[in-house]
Amino acid sequence: MAITNERAAGRAFLELLYQDDHFPDHLLDKGKAILVRLCERIEAESPADLPALYALTQPATEEFNQLQEEFYAAGSEFETVAREEIAEDFWFVAGAYGFVDADIEELVANRDW
Repeated sequence: MAITNERAAGRAFLELLYQDDHFPDHLLDKGKAILVRLCERIEAESPADLPALYALTQPATEEFNQLQEEFYAAGSEFETVAREEIAEDFWFVAGAYGFVDADIEELVANRDW
């Protein structure tokens, strides 16, 4: 399924991290795919309110939790800049789909990074 939301489709997810050699591109590609799947899921399920949106962001956050292990294995990690970039992309997605009042911390509340 292709993303139909123009703002989301045009977003270069994790862009700042791709500019840093500390983060392996092939793993960033997996992170980008998580965010794209989140967009696709939002479009497919059309959450009606913030709790419904947060119910969709929690599994995506869990995928990032698991991906963190692959970063460790590659000699990298989700340090401060990465954590902020990932969370900001979640917040961007929420806003792109009209959830401008979404709480960035609530979007990724189950993170362990």
